[in-house]
Amino acid sequence: MANDRGGALTRQRARKLLVKALYQWQIAGHDVGELEKQFRALPEFERCDGEYFTQLLKLVIEDAAELDVAIARHAARGLEHLDAVGRGILLLAIGELKHRADVPTKVVINEAVELAKRYGAADSFKFVNAMLDKIARELDRGVPAASSR
Repeated sequence: MANDRGGALTRQRARKLLVKALYQWQIAGHDVGELEKQFRALPEFERCDGEYFTQLLKLVIEDAAELDVAIARHAARGLEHLDAVGRGILLLAIGELKHRADVPTKVVINEAVELAKRYGAADSFKFVNAMLDKIARELDRGVPAASSR
């Protein structure tokens, strides 16, 4: 059990760095190689799941256009109204839902909500939660009906 918790914690740290990397990708336009190099040089990178970080960074950036379509399909307002932090959190979470079947849906959504609470605009976590519930259902990831986050 201790190893499971340790693995969860290192993935949680990887997600925090991924949100920052995806923000930087949107703002500065750095490619995957440059982002990976920059983030691997950070002291906190040693404490995260580096393989998870690298895999998701590549998958999310390569699949960003398709992930944006999923976001736009469920957003009440246009994608252009979404701030870079919120978009980064959604891209990361949808990427996990789509490409990491080994991570339970509830974990993906809860982690994204926590990231939105920490880094997002006020109450953005509600938007993230609602969006991911819809997208998880669309991807047939089995979201519990009575989820409260």
